[in-house]
Amino acid sequence: MTVPGVIRFDPKGPKEGLAQWPAIDPAHLTAGTPVQTGHTYVEDKALGLECGVWTCTPMTTKPSPYSVNEYMIVLEGSVHIDEPNGKSTHIKAGQSFLIPKGLVCSWRQTEAIRKFFVIWDDASGAKADAAKLSVLLPNGDVKLTPSEIPDPTIFVGGVPKQASHTWHTDPTGQWTVGTWETTPFTRKVAPFNRYELMHLLEGSVTLSDASGNSETFKKGDTFMVTKGAPISWSNKEYVKKIYCIFMPKAAAAQSAAAE
Repeated sequence: MTVPGVIRFDPKGPKEGLAQWPAIDPAHLTAGTPVQTGHTYVEDKALGLECGVWTCTPMTTKPSPYSVNEYMIVLEGSVHIDEPNGKSTHIKAGQSFLIPKGLVCSWRQTEAIRKFFVIWDDASGAKADAAKLSVLLPNGDVKLTPSEIPDPTIFVGGVPKQASHTWHTDPTGQWTVGTWETTPFTRKVAPFNRYELMHLLEGSVTLSDASGNSETFKKGDTFMVTKGAPISWSNKEYVKKIYCIFMPKAAAAQSAAAE
């Protein structure tokens, strides 16, 4: 279990570097003898959540239903996600993408790759309409819809203007990827009710805990706030981010009851 807090994701992993991970079963491959390394920054085995950084040498996997929900940010290299209908999505360094659980596809990379990832292995058995599943490439160019502010009392000073776009929500409503923007605001310290990976597209933000410890993140940074972490948020300039949220049903119910 990860201790609640704010975790900066580093492409190179921790100071000691990335660990070599077990070999991929050759039965799942059509090409390559891949070598993979990685580091897990956040893990909650009971919930099926794992987040970190991963590298791998070239390989091609056999077509099969994707076994988890996964959001990824490509840091180096590139990959093609091929589907049986002939669609092929090419994702390059600097882009992010998500593969929903159940999408039939194969992973094809002709060069080494490095990525951040957020995996949620949903064990509920919930299934989406297979015909509607697709690879998605969240970005900051999409038109955003103004967001409602449910509780203005959480802010210190003025109430910001915010807008967002949801790219994907899993069938259970617990795992969501979207784009979000906000004008400057400061929020009081409060326990975070979800796991959220954030990748800043514009601006900067300072996160602080109840003891006054703080860290500032700027454009291009990727970080996660874990569920239960008592933090405040303060941005003095416009901020836009791509986010991947995992909010367990119990946490969502508690949050709704408190509003």
